Amino acid sequence: MTTPTKLVPASVVDETVGLLTEHYVFPEIAEQLADLLRRRLAEGAYDVDEAAELARLVTADLQSVNGDRHLRVKHHAVPVPPEQGAATLEAMRRDFDASLGGAPRVQLLDGGVAVVELAPSLFPLEWAAEPLGAALTLASRARALIVDLRANRGGDPDTVAFVCSHLLDERTHLNTMHWRRDGRVEQSWSLPHVPGARFGGSKPLYVLTSGTTFSAAEELSYDLQQLGRAVVVGEPTCGGAHPCKGWTLHPHLEATVPVGRAVNPVSGTNWEGTGVQPDVPCPAADALDRAHALALARLAG
Repeated sequence: MTTPTKLVPASVVDETVGLLTEHYVFPEIAEQLADLLRRRLAEGAYDVDEAAELARLVTADLQSVNGDRHLRVKHHAVPVPPEQGAATLEAMRRDFDASLGGAPRVQLLDGGVAVVELAPSLFPLEWAAEPLGAALTLASRARALIVDLRANRGGDPDTVAFVCSHLLDERTHLNTMHWRRDGRVEQSWSLPHVPGARFGGSKPLYVLTSGTTFSAAEELSYDLQQLGRAVVVGEPTCGGAHPCKGWTLHPHLEATVPVGRAVNPVSGTNWEGTGVQPDVPCPAADALDRAHALALARLAG
């Protein structure tokens, strides 16, 4: 039987401070947070025996300065490998297998309006291209399309570009990433070709959001909104725009640290902290009916 690894809060905090200092997208904030975590450790604030409680306490302090919801220590009930990013990848793979590859629902509503739900994540493109391409190709014949992101908590920016490519006619600049560590600037564009048929860039398109829509799902909503391609219906989103990487701190703990900053080519900014603001605000539970009614009215007009 494997002996459980002892939880040493000081070690977890020290590793987290090192990751902040080396990788966090805002170096000045990283210094403030490093000082805060060291002070809280010295005060005994992290003297706990449970990994889940330590994760909660450290995360609250990490998010206390600038409210960055990507910056956190995550607890994993199932032990995870020590390799960088392995914890997140394993959890995503389980979700991928349980959700038909991230497209759990394709439905045709009255009036020729299709719904494609993308949840719970926009999975890595090497996994998701086939199921998402199939779902979007199936919906391409609809007169109008509703993309449901209310239960989507983020994922891969390349998958954002892949989905956008099905919803646009021409290759389009979607986003620009500014990476901290090497100062690299990287543009994201829709693809010149997609597998299967495109829904295209002219038919009515609606995107549903909720208060838990997060990260890459927010980028998908924001990109399409800023391009004037989609009407966003529902609630303001969670407000996490900074791409992050994960490091295992303990068999049950993973630090996720934002390592870059997104800049939209239309707005010149992003949705960090504010969330994506819907064009048609309504409770998330009502968003599908509201979008369907809007689509029918537009098609009738």
